[in-house]
Amino acid sequence: MAIPEVLARVVRFLRAGYPDGVPHTDYIPLFALLRRRLSDEEVLMVAREVIRHGEVPVANADIAVAITKATDALPSAEETERVWQRLRAAGWAAHDPLESPD
Repeated sequence: MAIPEVLARVVRFLRAGYPDGVPHTDYIPLFALLRRRLSDEEVLMVAREVIRHGEVPVANADIAVAITKATDALPSAEETERVWQRLRAAGWAAHDPLESPD
């Protein structure tokens, strides 16, 4: 099943920031950050896409747990900053993956 282009841009954004896959310590804060702009269903679609390609080593049930954790307990400032540093290092500092590139 193909995902919408806007979500495909998010997946490309994540792949640029995490070319070797998302480490276990980052996927909860990462998905929490995604929830600021995406619905639960959209976060699930993004998560399934990166799992399908082995970039996040979790099962579908773990995705739901991660989203619940992200919803109920936001990541710490340290966790959020670690994720943003990783994405900025990949050159995505000023680019919002949800906006269409010009």
